Amino acid sequence: MVASPSAAPIAWHAGRMSKEIDPARARSALEVVKQHPGMVLFLASPGIVALGAVWWLAGPGWAALLLIALLVGGGLAVARKLR
Repeated sequence: MVASPSAAPIAWHAGRMSKEIDPARARSALEVVKQHPGMVLFLASPGIVALGAVWWLAGPGWAALLLIALLVGGGLAVARKLR
């Protein structure tokens, strides 16, 4: 089968779909968090350790600032993923 020269090629790439958060995937992720809180704690542990170290070395004010920075950075990462 020969394609006619006037036919535009179909452009499909999975990259477009990966930027959308599917409601079913969001529910699945929430179920994983509910079923495996230890895994979530393991993934969050570097941030928790960093907060504890900053609290101990620099004080609670700097730790609060780091917490805000971590939350804003995480929000920006999610927002970038949605775009």
